[in-house]
Amino acid sequence: MTKAKAPLKLVAFDAAKYLKDDHAVAEYMSAVMEANDTDLLLLALGDVARAKGMTQVAKDAGLGRESLYKALSPGAKPRFETVMKVAHALGVKFTVQSV
Repeated sequence: MTKAKAPLKLVAFDAAKYLKDDHAVAEYMSAVMEANDTDLLLLALGDVARAKGMTQVAKDAGLGRESLYKALSPGAKPRFETVMKVAHALGVKFTVQSV
């Protein structure tokens, strides 16, 4: 008689748990920028914001916490000004280079 295996319990991956220092954040954001995907960029900004604390990031960006969540939610179309405020609050900046 064979014993049935218990089903595997999968835990959702949370990038914020791994963004513990500025170097990790910079590497993560650089990789995301390579993808050239605006939804992924918003997701990554949200991951970094959660790692640093949403309330503090919202305050540093001059936004309400609810507004920050909405701006970084999937499918959101935040203003460029908002993205730049959030990036500044997170301590990251976007750079330009020729391709």
